[in-house]
Amino acid sequence: MSRYLGSVCKLCRREKEKLFLKGERCSSNCTLNRKRGKNVPGQHGTTKGKMSDYAKHLREKQKARRVYGLTEEQFSHYYETADKMKGSTGDNLFKLLELRLDNVVYCLGFALSKKMARQMVNHGNILVNDKKIDVPRYQVKVGDVITIPEKYKAVAVIKNLVEKTVSNVPLWLSFDKNKVAGIVVSEPPAGEISHPINSQLIVEYYSK
Repeated sequence: MSRYLGSVCKLCRREKEKLFLKGERCSSNCTLNRKRGKNVPGQHGTTKGKMSDYAKHLREKQKARRVYGLTEEQFSHYYETADKMKGSTGDNLFKLLELRLDNVVYCLGFALSKKMARQMVNHGNILVNDKKIDVPRYQVKVGDVITIPEKYKAVAVIKNLVEKTVSNVPLWLSFDKNKVAGIVVSEPPAGEISHPINSQLIVEYYSK
């Protein structure tokens, strides 16, 4: 399945906001803070004009897809699943996305970016309830314990990340600094997601 292999800075420029696809580096060395970052990429980057409603819906969907690192097919599948669930489709969609294992690993502070979190899961460096899970899309459940194998806990990069973790963990997750373990204490509340995205615009995009 294909994935975007180009510059992720271009994706932020296209959405005209920081998507934090490079983690902390987006705060200190962001293209959007430089002159070239004021325009979207491509030869028509300087074109100005009012966005149509369809364009607004599309850009919000594309932003969400890029934040979670999903292909178009994957994102559409999540929407279809959310649409069949009881309750608000928009809230259900982001509940499913937030409960992906790679996203939870990122939110717990085990990785600098969601791309790094996805790689950690793919390489078998994440345990869920003491079992190795190497599927980034794995849906964690309330009560699940997410940890790192003992042999990696002493790695300098991991130790530095853990030191910064406690204050940044969302309320629906709990982090034990001594055990270097995270617990899913509840499902993500409606509207509480790792990046500000308007779910209603996405629902309207797929409803057309």
